[in-house]
Amino acid sequence: MRAALRLALCGVLATFAGLLQAADGPPRNIVLIGWDGAQRNHVKECLGRGELPNLKKLSSEGALVDIDVVDGATDTKAGWTQILTGYRGEVTGTLSNRVYRDCPPGYSVFERLKAHFGPDKFICVAVIGKSGHCGEIRPPYKKPLGAKDANAPAGAPGARKGKAGKGGRKTAQPGATRNAPVEKIVEENGVKYRVFLGSPYCTMHKSCDVWDYGLTLDEKVGPRAIELLEKYKDKPLFFFVHFATVDHSGHKHGENSKEYNDALISNDTWTGRIIDKLKELGLYDKTLVYVTADHGFNEGATNHRYAPYVVLATNDAKVCRRGLRQDIAPTILDRFGLDLGKFAPPLDGEPLTKPATRDVPTAPETRPAAGKAGKRPGKQGAKRGGRQRPAAVEAPQ
Repeated sequence: MRAALRLALCGVLATFAGLLQAADGPPRNIVLIGWDGAQRNHVKECLGRGELPNLKKLSSEGALVDIDVVDGATDTKAGWTQILTGYRGEVTGTLSNRVYRDCPPGYSVFERLKAHFGPDKFICVAVIGKSGHCGEIRPPYKKPLGAKDANAPAGAPGARKGKAGKGGRKTAQPGATRNAPVEKIVEENGVKYRVFLGSPYCTMHKSCDVWDYGLTLDEKVGPRAIELLEKYKDKPLFFFVHFATVDHSGHKHGENSKEYNDALISNDTWTGRIIDKLKELGLYDKTLVYVTADHGFNEGATNHRYAPYVVLATNDAKVCRRGLRQDIAPTILDRFGLDLGKFAPPLDGEPLTKPATRDVPTAPETRPAAGKAGKRPGKQGAKRGGRQRPAAVEAPQ
């Protein structure tokens, strides 16, 4: 009975919000902000203590909904690939930080938006804190066994080198110690080859006007995003802004640590400054902002082997239900006015602004024995006991 009432209410809200939106059409801009590794319970406790005022204000204008991970690992590669495409890992080939490949051409939000609006009429930007698992653009290769590696990202027109050290190597980041290319050995006509299928972002990054990754600190990610909002303010845009410090702090100090809590507060502060910049530019009333995470964190631990609980906060009043990680890309594309029914293969997710037509499961507290979300069972409890910069790629103007 309650489920039926919730579904009916969601339909009424979606209809009402749709009437309001019809007056001015789709949003001019969307900004997707990632708080990498932000555990749902910890975020909500911070909100309850008044430590995340910008997230609270944003969601008061729209919604704060639960997002569960029920497909793919609760890690970075699986998470952001799913969020940026709307597909299950079996479709993109990225199931985890260890099982991945270059995302098939045309599947990402960036590519679909450029194709829909026109490459010269619409801006796509990615500003990413991590240097590994999110943002890296290693191309696929096939080499005879014994040949030397060439792991540096492929250059592109306008590529500019960052402060990455000799040989393009990136400084280590917490939780990314196994970020070397995952190769397979294959044999053809008696010759053995080492084959690397590419990073998930290798193809999709080519559709962006700017793809800047490996910034590490919030104090670098935030100002860079604000700088680029100023630069591209005169065109419709989609920004993906990724903050890495929550995840890094969790790996280094643990989810219950002061450092993890402080990182959430830092993410909130910079989210507020990005929103303030949108207001300063006169863009906020034309912009939808979504804040979410790729995965949570195991309660009190320094890992996220099974951490399927996150949130999505937004000023989008049409968001009316909880959902899954793969529902975020369809929400963005649908709000921009794209016809999701024309996509092939069909998206695995559905817009959060409409009643779901398929079951929306809740992730169990412990990882199912046959699941793919982690190597060992884990648990995110409801209570707690306490609390290099590689290359940026910019397309020619």
